[in-house]
Amino acid sequence: MRRRKIELFATNFSPGTEYALAVTSKRALHVVRAGAGATVRKSARVLVADDDRDNATMLAAVLRDEGHEVVVALRGDDAVEMSRLFRPDVVIADINLPGTSGYAIARELRERHRNLAPLLIAMTGVWTKSSDRLVGEAVGFDHYLVKPYDLQELLGLIRNFLTQSTDSGGVSETGELT
Repeated sequence: MRRRKIELFATNFSPGTEYALAVTSKRALHVVRAGAGATVRKSARVLVADDDRDNATMLAAVLRDEGHEVVVALRGDDAVEMSRLFRPDVVIADINLPGTSGYAIARELRERHRNLAPLLIAMTGVWTKSSDRLVGEAVGFDHYLVKPYDLQELLGLIRNFLTQSTDSGGVSETGELT
């Protein structure tokens, strides 16, 4: 049996409320408040791959403010290596990256992880034609955003992904993981 260290940092928890830890995948750990109207605190490990340092820094700051753990790669080949080490739940990749394109990143992650691949979101300001979107879909991107993208739409994609992954598992009434 493997032992893993789990740290829980809590803010604004109500005194007397019981909480359970729910491991819904190998990479996702959520805090679930027991009882009716249960709430889930959601966060993801996000890899941002963008050669525009300002855009990458801004996006990383917003994602961290939303409670996500974020790493940034400014080159495509660095993003591929970081994905091996960081094991992200979500990858947001610019298409036009030096080293390795966003298309190649998506293809490699989809081939390596198959159905367990992270949520793959493309973002581009150059590759905006419908044929470019089709290529993005063919290599494995789940979503294809055109710059300037709607930040709320991007955050919504991540929230929806986390909600779906939470719905696939949780804590039963008996306290067992499902």
